[in-house]
Amino acid sequence: MGKDHCLIVQAAGRQLDLLRDEASRIAKGRKIDWWIDRADVGTLFCFEDTAAKEAFASSCDSFGIPRRES
Repeated sequence: MGKDHCLIVQAAGRQLDLLRDEASRIAKGRKIDWWIDRADVGTLFCFEDTAAKEAFASSCDSFGIPRRES
């Protein structure tokens, strides 16, 4: 799958679990797929559309978890 709609987050442990749950909730609500992969620094969260990526970015911000564009 492409990496057009991805964010790199810097989280571990429970924070990473929280983000996985949030990504799953967002994707399920939009009826799209999402996936996770390792990045050089952090974890890559990818979505099938931009709106889901933006919703996930907003969640990262609300949780205070650092993120950046891939």
